[in-house]
Amino acid sequence: MCGITGFVGDGDEQDLQAMMAALVHRGPDGERRFIDPDQRVFLGHLRLAIVDIEGGQQPMWNEDGRIGIIFNGEIYNHLELRSELVRQGHVFRSHHSDTEVLVHGYEQWGQELPGRLNGMFAFAIYDRRKQLLFLARDRFGEKPLYYALQKGLFAFASELRALVCHRNCNPQVDVRSLQKFFAHGFFPAPNTMLRDVFKLPGGSSLTFELETLAVRVNKYWQFKIQPDDSCLHMPEAELAAKLRQLLSQAVQRRLMSDVPLGVFLSGGIDSCAMLAMAASHSTSKQISTFTIGFKEPSYDESNYARRAAALFNSNHREEVIGVAEARELIPRVMHNIDEPLGDPSILPTYLLSALARRDVTVALSGDGGDELFAGYDPFAALGLANIVQRLVPKRLVAGCSRLADLLPISRANMSLDFKIRRGLSGLAYPSELWNPVWLAPLQTQQISDLFQQPVDVEDVYSEVLANWRNSECTNIGDKSLEFYSNFYLQDNILPKSDRAAMLVSLEARAPFLDNDLVDFVRRLPYQLKYRRGNRKYLLKQSLAEILPPAILARPKKGFGIPIAEWLRELPISAERLPLHNSAWVQQRWREHRENKADHRLFLWGCLGLQHSVGSAVEQR
Repeated sequence: MCGITGFVGDGDEQDLQAMMAALVHRGPDGERRFIDPDQRVFLGHLRLAIVDIEGGQQPMWNEDGRIGIIFNGEIYNHLELRSELVRQGHVFRSHHSDTEVLVHGYEQWGQELPGRLNGMFAFAIYDRRKQLLFLARDRFGEKPLYYALQKGLFAFASELRALVCHRNCNPQVDVRSLQKFFAHGFFPAPNTMLRDVFKLPGGSSLTFELETLAVRVNKYWQFKIQPDDSCLHMPEAELAAKLRQLLSQAVQRRLMSDVPLGVFLSGGIDSCAMLAMAASHSTSKQISTFTIGFKEPSYDESNYARRAAALFNSNHREEVIGVAEARELIPRVMHNIDEPLGDPSILPTYLLSALARRDVTVALSGDGGDELFAGYDPFAALGLANIVQRLVPKRLVAGCSRLADLLPISRANMSLDFKIRRGLSGLAYPSELWNPVWLAPLQTQQISDLFQQPVDVEDVYSEVLANWRNSECTNIGDKSLEFYSNFYLQDNILPKSDRAAMLVSLEARAPFLDNDLVDFVRRLPYQLKYRRGNRKYLLKQSLAEILPPAILARPKKGFGIPIAEWLRELPISAERLPLHNSAWVQQRWREHRENKADHRLFLWGCLGLQHSVGSAVEQR
């Protein structure tokens, strides 16, 4: 796990050093650089040593020094690939470095390399023979990779803050992307908050030709639901056993580490599954587990986590957070997460990572379980929403929405009034937009008011709509799974986990995103994921032999935090935001503080903007 950065074109070693300094938290165990003055190629690498600590230094080169790589991530099938490459005649110098597998893999397979990898990765390969840079990102985008193409400069980095450290990178805040942020709660790839700066989408590679300056982006993998209806005629016990075996294999692969490893534990199904599988493969030593609790009872799950820890005899650590701790923590975390995120659970994720980092360098998470197995609340709302939209006139729905706004504001986690308001807000839109609108900080008319200009629904949701309309799925449930996996997971959940963990130099791994497991799950019919109100149906069946009913039957809680309450005690400076209507922001802030409305998602987004790299760019 590392930080990578580099550029081609205008600039010098001082620029490279500034870019590397911005990423030091991602690689505290060492740094190296490479400069090709003739081709004006600059590469920098900061290392968090996890695998082959002695032999994994980067940039790493092949035998003749013509192919070099800087790499962030882990390749879980590197030993199998190494054996295959040795049979092809490649000679390895390291003992078990997964980085060297990428070097020889590129020699052997060229730009088809990413499709052979099972892991999380972002890397840049300098091919001196072909005079090009080849960049790639893992299938779901677990590891970040940004790039900028401006006059006389091509630059890339693990984080936006590194790019803007180059003296010739002069990006401006992009208004259209900000509108997309408030429509989603995240920036859908390839958008970023900065003009002419992009994030390489998950499952994509990029080629930059040094001579022509041409950039080509290729999509080598896309998450698609392709149900195999024959599964409906197979014994469920057989399917459940296969799923359990694949999940066990995925966890076992991610136990690969030369440094201490633990498990994030919430007490929910996904994290408990991680613990159960890890414990089954680590019989010789006790697994370390980590939990964050809340002083507000409706948000706290720590008692469930303690029960799970006791069940598997883990070495358990936990901390509890309240508004006093949050008041001190929020500015520090928000200032360092690089790009604003609409998910307030970045705070407990950061605290969880910091807690784990005291004892371990690697932690397993349950990320991906909800997106693959229909674990979120909206999946339970799809059927009712479909009935309401077909049978209830839009004017009546709009009237109900106005009445819902009169309901008292609750402070509880996922309260009924919050769900009613969210559910009704989506029904003003066609079904293809229900899911993003249910997550949205603002409705499109509100975005127009905020930016004081018309906003086109088709434009702000263009990426989501294109994915939905091009989907091969025939039912709204599968199409929703594709939305959550291709957008919410990739552009919200995974960046949250990566940024929070890397701020404390911790590597987070997500076994649910294993290639073999995902390829099995995406072929399961929807009825095996969501059945008569029962979410994660087959996953629960597969875990019934190893997890007690008390864990499998408890309702989903999510990693929610009492942000609506906490925001009432935190300052927001509307004048510092790159938004057009500061008075409109202040009005929402007053309504929220006086408990007249719940604007938590919008205000959290504003708080992120206030502390983000975009704010620094505006003040340049």
